[in-house]
Amino acid sequence: MIKYLTVFFISMVPLIELRGAIPFAYGFKAADPSFNLLLAYILIAIGNMIPVPIIYFFARKVLEWGKDKPVIGGFFTFCLEKGEKGGKKLQEKAGRGLFVALLLFVGIPLPGTGAWTGTLAASILDMDFKSSILAVICGVALAGIIIGVLCTLGLGAFIGVTA
Repeated sequence: MIKYLTVFFISMVPLIELRGAIPFAYGFKAADPSFNLLLAYILIAIGNMIPVPIIYFFARKVLEWGKDKPVIGGFFTFCLEKGEKGGKKLQEKAGRGLFVALLLFVGIPLPGTGAWTGTLAASILDMDFKSSILAVICGVALAGIIIGVLCTLGLGAFIGVTA
């Protein structure tokens, strides 16, 4: 049970998210063949999605609240300006395909992308909540498939080399 909770909570951590939790699950599976990867995937996806509504509804408000504060103001202003510039640029390039652009942004596992960043971008772009959540859910599923395949190939290569 501890292993499942571990991957669940890892998937909630910003920057690590699902991309870091799945390799942990594969490590647990390698050490304990009875570890259920399907259950782990489900818990990881749920854990990755739990912060999304909170980020969507409150992150922008917190950044705007803190932009004129003495210690954090500069950083919060930087985050807002960068998010707005990036969001406008993405919107101009994507046009009506903003849903697909957000899905791919979250789904292609590159540094700095993921559910947290994608949701903040959707909030800054004023995308509607349902479309944002659906795009992020699909992106998380896509990232899970990609990372799972990479872990399977990597673990298989490692086992094949050491066997």
